[in-house]
Amino acid sequence: MAKPYIPTRLAGAAMALVLVQGAPLQAQSYQGADAEPSGGEVEGSSAGSRGRLRIDPYIEANSIASWQISPGSDVVTYTQLAAGVDASVAGRNNGGSLSVRYERNFAHQSDAADSDTITGIARGYASIVPRVLTVEAGALASSTRVDAQGRSVINPIVDDNVSTQTYSAYAGPNLQTRMGDVDVSANYRIGYTRVDGPDFVTAAGTPADLFDESVSHSATVRAGTRPGQPLPFGLGVGAGYYQEDISNLDQRVRDAYVRGDVTVPITPTLAFVAGAGVEDVEVSSRDAVRDAEGNPIIGDNGRYITDEASPRIIAYEASGLIWDVGVVWTPSSRTQLEAHFGHRYDSETFYGSFSWRPSSRSNLQIGVYDGIQGFGGRLNNSLAALPTDFDVTRDPVTGELTGCVSTLDGSGCLDGLLGSLRSSVFRGRGVVASYSRQIGRMTAGIGAGYDRRKFIGAPGTVLELADGLVDESYYVTAGLSGPVGQRGNFSVNSYANWFNSGSAGVGDVSAIGGSASYSEQVFRNLSARAAVAISMLDSDIAPDNFTTASALLGLRYDF
Repeated sequence: MAKPYIPTRLAGAAMALVLVQGAPLQAQSYQGADAEPSGGEVEGSSAGSRGRLRIDPYIEANSIASWQISPGSDVVTYTQLAAGVDASVAGRNNGGSLSVRYERNFAHQSDAADSDTITGIARGYASIVPRVLTVEAGALASSTRVDAQGRSVINPIVDDNVSTQTYSAYAGPNLQTRMGDVDVSANYRIGYTRVDGPDFVTAAGTPADLFDESVSHSATVRAGTRPGQPLPFGLGVGAGYYQEDISNLDQRVRDAYVRGDVTVPITPTLAFVAGAGVEDVEVSSRDAVRDAEGNPIIGDNGRYITDEASPRIIAYEASGLIWDVGVVWTPSSRTQLEAHFGHRYDSETFYGSFSWRPSSRSNLQIGVYDGIQGFGGRLNNSLAALPTDFDVTRDPVTGELTGCVSTLDGSGCLDGLLGSLRSSVFRGRGVVASYSRQIGRMTAGIGAGYDRRKFIGAPGTVLELADGLVDESYYVTAGLSGPVGQRGNFSVNSYANWFNSGSAGVGDVSAIGGSASYSEQVFRNLSARAAVAISMLDSDIAPDNFTTASALLGLRYDF
């Protein structure tokens, strides 16, 4: 049975971005010369704002109207009650940001459903030994909506009967120290991801095998010298280990490597880097429990029931020499380019990044990535790549996370992970770009990217027909926000994405949409809010596009 594509939507931006800084910040990726493990540099943007603490709790009461323009015409209204808190801290030895929101939607029509959701995102660190040992953590909770045909349904209210809730969290220590001329770094992360949702079926009536849950572990260690200390070139040696255990059919990814690297300065701002080593990668799983006719059995949660007695079957393995060569160009503290080409996973690999911050008010980043992992591990890595000082961007009508955070330091978005909830392990490659700028008192941002996933399934199992399937997505997001006078604030956001599925009978999906909101303080901490949004989904398997418009009027009180 082919694994169906399950497109979903993370509120306003169906496909958002993740920016990979330095070498690919994927748990199983090795580090280049002088690079730090993922999460090794956690102080980031807080350095210039030490001693800042902000806690902003709030409550809201809103009225929402949703108009389904096509197919057909229908208007549904809701009353929404919500409570949340936005907080951040930036100290000498700690920093972080958090946004959590709970909302309850009461439908006014008998044929519409009530719903309640918890959404939020957090990322932070604390120093155990200043500048030597830190502990960092991150978490995400997000609601998405999926219809019975496996397509995303753009609707301002999440229905508990057709929605999924995604939770992800990670935590771990980072060590950075120096022993004479040798820099020593190490880190460890444990991550957990879960997707809760009802039993979905595809358009063909077959079960939609959604990702269930996974636990991932990653660890890296490296010791190396810098050019000129004491040799004219830098030398390093490192090792890493990654494992992700996925509950769906007991899938497992294991990746272990040992490598050495060298950094040879060409000019004061340009260096040649190279590395080589050995790596062992293995992806395996078990089969599903089958009935007397050989058909796989589906459990109460809509996922295949794993046959624990079946042998573990290898879906993919690669063992042997790995290598890469590249350049590092750092003309100033505000500009850095890394580009690498090499051999990994029994094929060519490319990865790198470009970061340019011409001033404290603007930031451009481009990243190219390549790695093998599951949905949970990829989401954990994306959380770890977020900065620790940010303001969350939410859909003005639903209050859902849009996938991006507002920041002028580091990557500001999660990528289009929630566009596909296949349970299969995949090799993911892509390129992403993002630019943000402070214009007076306003903040503007734009991002674009391409993501390609080639799925891996073990022969003789229900995942076999997913093996080799390729999903591709292209996405663009843009936004502008800022104050109006002394009491008002506005925001405008838009998105567009295109998805090409490798599954037969699914076809291509495209979505475009936009929203605008305005709020104004009316009395002390009380503000009035208004917002409008429109979105359109076009799928090859649907006779008509799905278009909705929505509007919100409400009050918010900030404590």
